[in-house]
Amino acid sequence: MTTDLHAIDAAVAPAMRWRDRVRTWSGSTAYVRATDILIVLAAASLPWSTSLLAIFMLLWLVAVIPTVDWEQFILDLTRPAFALPVALLALAVIGVAWSETGWAERLQGIKPLSKLLLLPFLLGYFQRSQRGLWVFLAFLLSCTLLMILSWIVLALPQLKLAHTASDGVPVKNYLDQSQEFALCAFALALPALTALRARQWRLAAGAIALMLLFVVNMLYVVSARTALVYMPVLLVLFASLHLSRRATRLLFAAVAVTSLVVWTTSPYLRQRIADVGIEYHAQDTSGIASTAQRLTYWRKSVKFIGEAPLLGHGTGSIKQLFTRDAAGKTGLQAEVINNPHNQTLNVGVQWGLLGILLLCAMWASHVRLFAGRDLVSWIGLAVVVQNITSSLLNSHLSDFHEGWMYVIGVGVAGGMALRARRPENILADAATVRRG
Repeated sequence: MTTDLHAIDAAVAPAMRWRDRVRTWSGSTAYVRATDILIVLAAASLPWSTSLLAIFMLLWLVAVIPTVDWEQFILDLTRPAFALPVALLALAVIGVAWSETGWAERLQGIKPLSKLLLLPFLLGYFQRSQRGLWVFLAFLLSCTLLMILSWIVLALPQLKLAHTASDGVPVKNYLDQSQEFALCAFALALPALTALRARQWRLAAGAIALMLLFVVNMLYVVSARTALVYMPVLLVLFASLHLSRRATRLLFAAVAVTSLVVWTTSPYLRQRIADVGIEYHAQDTSGIASTAQRLTYWRKSVKFIGEAPLLGHGTGSIKQLFTRDAAGKTGLQAEVINNPHNQTLNVGVQWGLLGILLLCAMWASHVRLFAGRDLVSWIGLAVVVQNITSSLLNSHLSDFHEGWMYVIGVGVAGGMALRARRPENILADAATVRRG
């Protein structure tokens, strides 16, 4: 028996030594800094490249796994903000069981929500990391560079880095660019306000100037009309959280005057709004028909949900349902798509009311993460509200670019917000205030 125990010890000892070495190595300052740099690079690459983003996020996840305290990770999964993204993804995985489409489509249907799996890891990691603001700064600097290049390629289209369909869009598309620029502009609003209140005039002027450059680019160069929906929502949200009634009235008066000036001086914006009426009456896709297309997709999606209200038609079923419905029809009614351009309908068609309930509960849990009035809470709240609002007209949680903006933004800001709520940090902040 003793011999057997010695043999077991001899066999286990190398594994234990290896585990100890991994823990020591992964806890080193250099390792932690390298892990932080990977997520910073991911945020910086988001406006430019889908491939680089995927590579950096994969490398970050591989680097983070050895550092995870799995007991704490399991405890964190009891919190709605951690658990609900995983639950929504799990429903997508289980939903392949009752889908009637092919297996390739079923597996493809899981992919858009797979990024949600990283949210618990990001939330947990940034409860420990001290470099969350690096991530947001990297994204801001990267978007600033993109904005400058946008003005350049508007005048010199030959300098575009990729073949894009819109003037003033150096890479990707105007939808992604608008989402980035709007988020940056509103994220800068609180630093600008804080600097004004502290009479830090240079910092305030710099923040306001950068905000205006982002907004002016959207109003005069290129913009998604979805931005005209979520920007007023974010403006009202900011005013209600951070401004007095008098300041709010002054802000809205200034916005009204500015809107009138922009309307009279921006032919681009007037044309974008005028196109809505033309698109509404479109009967086919021979011209611009975005509005009529969306309305058609939504009507059909509501009908599909009514056919299977509780659990939906299964993962990856959207294209099959539109194909079936298009049989024998012409014009817009004959279009076959796999994205109804509304996140709630996207989820409801595939996973029914259960999926819609999980989606709304996840959004609500993430809104509750950002109850504070500090910069991190404002950034996180802006990310969530922008995604919810833009998802009325697009499937922005499922889309690659906007979905990753949500995952990284909520993961980083949410982890930082949770760290700030820890009792030891609250006591430390209170002691600092008393000393001050």
